[in-house]
Amino acid sequence: MMKKTKNRWLIALSAVGIHISIGSVYAWSNFTNPLIDEFGWSSSQVQLTFSLAILFLGLSAAFMGHFVEKRGPRKSGIVAAVFFGIGVTGSGFAVQLGSLPLLYLFYGVFGGIGLGVGYIAPVSTLVKWFPDRRGLATGLAIMGFGFAAAIASPVMNSLITSIGIAGTFFTLGIVYFTVMILSSLYLERPAADWAPKGFNAENPGKKKKVPQDLSQLTANEAIKTKRFYFLWLMLFINVTCGIAILSAAKPLAEESIGLSVEEAAILVGALGIFNGLGRIGWASVSDFIGRTNTYTTFFVLQAALFFMLPLTSEAILFQIMLAVIYTCYGGGFASIPAYIGDMFGTKQLGAIHGYILTAWAAAGLAGPLFAAWIKDTTGSYANSLNFFAALFLVALVISFLTRMDINKLKRENSVKEADKLAG
Repeated sequence: MMKKTKNRWLIALSAVGIHISIGSVYAWSNFTNPLIDEFGWSSSQVQLTFSLAILFLGLSAAFMGHFVEKRGPRKSGIVAAVFFGIGVTGSGFAVQLGSLPLLYLFYGVFGGIGLGVGYIAPVSTLVKWFPDRRGLATGLAIMGFGFAAAIASPVMNSLITSIGIAGTFFTLGIVYFTVMILSSLYLERPAADWAPKGFNAENPGKKKKVPQDLSQLTANEAIKTKRFYFLWLMLFINVTCGIAILSAAKPLAEESIGLSVEEAAILVGALGIFNGLGRIGWASVSDFIGRTNTYTTFFVLQAALFFMLPLTSEAILFQIMLAVIYTCYGGGFASIPAYIGDMFGTKQLGAIHGYILTAWAAAGLAGPLFAAWIKDTTGSYANSLNFFAALFLVALVISFLTRMDINKLKRENSVKEADKLAG
């Protein structure tokens, strides 16, 4: 009997299920004050839990990328569910025991490993299911990661009030584990010869011709190329600057345009929606204008906006500029998997994606720490913005170097194809 092909949109929905679960890490701040009030821990001690989770996200994505490629998305998703489920549920036991080291171990290390594997597990599969709409497909899943905080925050606050911190961790751990397991069980790679109906990447007669991948490289081959490091640096700069703004948006809005504490908190919540919208929006746009053009647009826009932010005292304009920055931050994450597929092919996309995500781990430490240091040194977050604007100009130069490298590879491929036809 012929095996029935799964619905690729349900595959995408399964990916969203995993990402909405693990994306709750962005709502960690809901636990900050309750933990400080309960145990007398300092803000930096509690925030280190989140930093550890992001660090282990990047490290596990890098080290487990080959596992994802070898074992497939279903087994990888189950591994992610187990680690993340243990991480969140175990955090409840850490809270019951009043142990900060155990909280670091469960949420930071175990939860972080679940984050990393869960983040990359469905992405390479989606790229294979959607060769005609790579950006849209990966944007859908990664949008789930961006929107997760908006969904999880009110739930967390309600649970903490009604059943306490430990009870909240226990409840969320069980729910996320269940959602991730059910989502993982539907995940599957398409057959090697499968293609969407009517799709032919090589058929020039089609109205929409989908460009062929520049190469088909393994992860170990990819890291020997210049374009891999160009891509790593572009993501690192985009995330470093973006996450610094994320970590400082509330006090920045208060000191720059005089918003009250309550108004700034509402603004931060609203901006989270733009983070999610940027993921699906920019990733979809990249299907039409190309990934390199999309990243160049990110850097041109943000270099200008970061220079202008400290000079802006008009509240509405300031908030609009922050919203655009948030879309670019989210869009950078969502466009990366499709960009990797374009440049290195889908042979080991999950493993390459894992290596690239070490840029996120590094940026997760560098951005907020630098912004906090500038605040402590100069008394204002605004003084770090000019530095970040200059970093975007560096990223802009790297995007042009990437473009040159891609054009060179295209010419080489054309010569090889001509020689092949002639032979």
